[in-house]
Amino acid sequence: MKKNKSKREKGAAEEMSIGLRRFLYFTAACTGACILVVEILGAKMLSPFLGTSHFVWTAQIAVTLVALSGGYYAGGWLVDQSPKLNRLYYGIVASAVYLAATVPMVKPLCLKLMSLPLAWATLLAAMFLFLVPLALLAMTGPFLVRLLTQSVQNVGLNVGRLSAISTLGSVAGTVLIGYVLIPRFPNSVTMLITAGILIALAAVYLIVWGRGAGGNALLLALGLSLVFGYSGLRGQFGDTMKYGGVNWDILYRANSNYGELQVIEYRSGAVVERRYLNDQLVQNTYDPTTRQSRSLFTGALRWLAHAYTPKTERVLCIGMGAGVVPMQFAADGIETDVVEINGASIPMAEKFFDFDVSKVNLTVGDGRQFLNQTDRTYDAILLDAFLGDSSPSHLMTHEAFMEMRAHLNDHGTLVINSFGESNPERQFFSSSLDKTLRSVFGSERVIVHASGYGNVFFVATKAPQLKIHHSPEPNPEAGERLRVTESERDAYAVWNEWYAAAEGEGPFFSEHPQVQMEMALMWKGRRKFDASRGQLLLDDFNPVEFHDARNREENRRGLIHQINPGNG
Repeated sequence: MKKNKSKREKGAAEEMSIGLRRFLYFTAACTGACILVVEILGAKMLSPFLGTSHFVWTAQIAVTLVALSGGYYAGGWLVDQSPKLNRLYYGIVASAVYLAATVPMVKPLCLKLMSLPLAWATLLAAMFLFLVPLALLAMTGPFLVRLLTQSVQNVGLNVGRLSAISTLGSVAGTVLIGYVLIPRFPNSVTMLITAGILIALAAVYLIVWGRGAGGNALLLALGLSLVFGYSGLRGQFGDTMKYGGVNWDILYRANSNYGELQVIEYRSGAVVERRYLNDQLVQNTYDPTTRQSRSLFTGALRWLAHAYTPKTERVLCIGMGAGVVPMQFAADGIETDVVEINGASIPMAEKFFDFDVSKVNLTVGDGRQFLNQTDRTYDAILLDAFLGDSSPSHLMTHEAFMEMRAHLNDHGTLVINSFGESNPERQFFSSSLDKTLRSVFGSERVIVHASGYGNVFFVATKAPQLKIHHSPEPNPEAGERLRVTESERDAYAVWNEWYAAAEGEGPFFSEHPQVQMEMALMWKGRRKFDASRGQLLLDDFNPVEFHDARNREENRRGLIHQINPGNG
């Protein structure tokens, strides 16, 4: 009986037409491409809610490998039970429907998982969203090996050929998603395109070689995918969005290699507030009426560089954001070099934040690569590079700071904008950054400013000593009596005394009224960190993402509360 079954299967393989055989190889290439597309795209879909840390990529890669392992086993078992190609293509259709369903599922799922530690949240989200469809696609390999193998003598050749074709498909998928789809289409649209390609692939087989079988299944799959797609896309391309409990107008939306870019605006009478969001994280807040930033860090970076630098004629801004800080320096007649890794943000900044690329020397690229290639030196370097909710790790190491120091003039300063915690139990990143800077510049040449409202600013100088050359205090004698404590009452007391001393005039009063108090508190607020709670950050060993995960979780939860208050 077994002998007869073997003969029938061998006969079926021998009778397979050249057209079908080629289509099966094409199927291997397509499923290989889709697996890599989903692996990369899945991490991009999770990033607006769970960030871009190594936790997300570790979870996505691990889930992909588990799915491949399970799919290979299941495909081998299934084809041994019955080598009917219809079963394989039904599995591909099921995978497509599941992938279409991830579009409306990703947001509510991630919102529910936000209460868990980041490592668990990313792993569970990746498993629920992508394990099943990736496993269904992975069944293709062993299924086709069995069907295309006519004898034991050519099994090695078939396995090698199919593996090579599938891998080349994966390469094509990687290039396609990285260089074509992500920069040009929203992640949700790309996922739906992927699902549509898989449905079309199955439809071709079932119609041409399956004698029309599975027509109802195809119609059902197409209908479900359209429903999922509609529910997932509904509202994503609207003119408004709910943010902070109120409706904001969406002025701009574009995908990029470094996240989704959005510009939103809120109007209430004469008050106009415009925000730049990257993966729904606020990157800058702007008043288009006064053309001033309403974010503390823009004024802080400018004034700290001015205060600690004897003469500022040339500056380097690593990280452009919305372009507000570089334009401040350019307006003061200072030669300004700008390095921005995300070229997609440049037209957005020009259109909505009054950035003028002709007023600065702009380079699209990585800040550290720029430093390695230029021989220019600067009076001030401003490091304001963020990828999601944190600064890129390779810009925060001993070696990176040594490179920045080498590009400073003899009395030049480095100013860094960061997110950090001064709580003794949660200051690993800030303590490590402080320790690393002091190892490069010297312990007496580093100072830390913070208003107590989020951002922490590190200043380091190459000069023999750290010195205030241009105090922003309106009345230095009165300013010396001011102290910043943790209570809100004392914070306002500081501001009131400062304001009285200034009589309404002074450097900080050129900033937007919304940030003037924070500017004063930032200047008077000094932070000290316990070196024992951090470590020297090196290119070879920089575990900040792991140890700072708790702080980043809290930042993400704050984000979720803004876009969906019910899940804060």
